[in-house]
Amino acid sequence: MRLRRGEDRRLNGGHLWVFSNEVDTAATPLSGFEAGDVVRVLSEKGKFVGYAYINPHSLICARLLGRDEQHPPGKGWLVHRLQVALSLRRRFFEQPFYRLVYGESDLLPGLVVDRYGDVLSVQTGTVGMERMKPQILAALERVVQPTGVLWKNDGGAREIEGLPRHVEVGAGEVPPTVELDENGVRFTVPLAEGQKTGWFFDQAFNRSNFQRYVAGARVLDVFSYLGGWGLTAARHGADQVTCVDSSAQALGWLQHSAAANELKVDAIKGDAFQVLESLHAAGERFDVVVLDPPAFIRRRKDAGKGQAAYRRLNQLGMQLLTKDGLLVSCSCSHHLSEAELLAAIQKAARHLGRFVQVLETGGQAPDHPLHPAIAETRYLKAFFCRVVQE
Repeated sequence: MRLRRGEDRRLNGGHLWVFSNEVDTAATPLSGFEAGDVVRVLSEKGKFVGYAYINPHSLICARLLGRDEQHPPGKGWLVHRLQVALSLRRRFFEQPFYRLVYGESDLLPGLVVDRYGDVLSVQTGTVGMERMKPQILAALERVVQPTGVLWKNDGGAREIEGLPRHVEVGAGEVPPTVELDENGVRFTVPLAEGQKTGWFFDQAFNRSNFQRYVAGARVLDVFSYLGGWGLTAARHGADQVTCVDSSAQALGWLQHSAAANELKVDAIKGDAFQVLESLHAAGERFDVVVLDPPAFIRRRKDAGKGQAAYRRLNQLGMQLLTKDGLLVSCSCSHHLSEAELLAAIQKAARHLGRFVQVLETGGQAPDHPLHPAIAETRYLKAFFCRVVQE
């Protein structure tokens, strides 16, 4: 696949994506390739740029896999990439509960692997990675020796690549739920029926930092899912914890984990915005409020509406705080910058006549490393804010 003049510059700077309008289609028509083919990417002058897999039907029509002309992608390449990824996680995690592969940031574009001890939850988000599934399994078995592998391919992003959604066992035995340890709590995590790959490992370090704020506090965990924030608070000295989620099933798993850890939490099922309004109307107050919503901005064109939602959510959360309370406000929307989230927090505070002090900021845990050339690999923001009356 030959690029148009100058279109190798960004790739030579470290990026991995080739867009369809960057291809010299007169020299190498995209119609001449099959989706998932591994191709040699050449500059306009014929210089080797790298190996990539291709999808001629996608806007991102190719993703680089390697830049060494002497070593085309194969089983040995996959094993090496996995070994490098594993060595990073072992630096930071004493127990085998983490995101083992984070796509482009581990030079494995389109592949996500979450590890739950000896069980792996795997997503192939592109045609190129989908065609490599047998090689991926073989490499994972060599590097990790899992007892079970689940293909958790039910994300909407697959539709962009023309791929069907499915969840199926890829190897070994995969139980309906697994357990993991985080911050002194043993959580039960559903795999096939859980959100995304089951657990949100990206917040692990933020939840660890959260421990210092909860002793003796009344805590509200909004969009709680399996209780990552709420059960951490209960374990580390909170007087009372209330969790809010729209999924009765998720709250059931949360309560199961609470009972197994001999912790007590209250659970409220309902739309988060409506529940927050009802709690305010009832005169409820909390010392700590955690807001960890799903992405409100999935596409750039939704930015305006999404920013308004973040502002409203933070305002509702602040209304429930005591006079000297802590707000933990998060966003996993890539299209919402850190500055824009902070602006939403500040606007909400000013509307209520409150003063906000940012005590610390957080991002993704190190098992979700950032690729310096690919802004899309950075998405998670967290602000720990003291909110007081002026």
